[in-house]
Amino acid sequence: MEKRSLLLKILVPVLIVTAIGGMWLIKNRPDTSEDPAVTHPSQMEADLPEKLTDADFVLRETEAIDFEELASYGIPLIVDYGADTCIPCKEMAPVLEKANKEFQGKAFIKFINVWDYPDAASNVPVQVIPTQVLVNADGTPFVPSEELASQIEFLMYNHKETGEHVFTVHQGGLTEEQMRAILKEMGVE
Repeated sequence: MEKRSLLLKILVPVLIVTAIGGMWLIKNRPDTSEDPAVTHPSQMEADLPEKLTDADFVLRETEAIDFEELASYGIPLIVDYGADTCIPCKEMAPVLEKANKEFQGKAFIKFINVWDYPDAASNVPVQVIPTQVLVNADGTPFVPSEELASQIEFLMYNHKETGEHVFTVHQGGLTEEQMRAILKEMGVE
């Protein structure tokens, strides 16, 4: 009987505090229904060109990127291969999140955590993290101008047998300014 009484003395206050905390959270959550600065998914979808309404602009991916499928949408693609726990990746995370939101409908910005999903990087040349793979709107590997290449180091990968340019990557983190410069050269404003 004493154990039951003690349990009730502990459980009742915990439930009361939980209920009060839940009510406070509900009451104090921001109301974004009338905020013009908040883009709702339905509004964002309405603003997209028709060919992009079924495109998946989610930032985080868990499977290998189908570059041909994404190229069919006719917009550039930047895929960052990193991990949630590596320091340069953590520093770049806000850049990716901001670019993903800002350029939806104009470019695909994707992130794959290669430590959690190593098979998702099996179709790309990732030697270090973070590494970004850069693809033009027509599905061809991005080729930077000489001016941009003098500011940011890119690696070009060619097919062993044919010599065809198959990937352009950047190794290491990118700043917001660098990301914007790359996207601008890809034709994204």
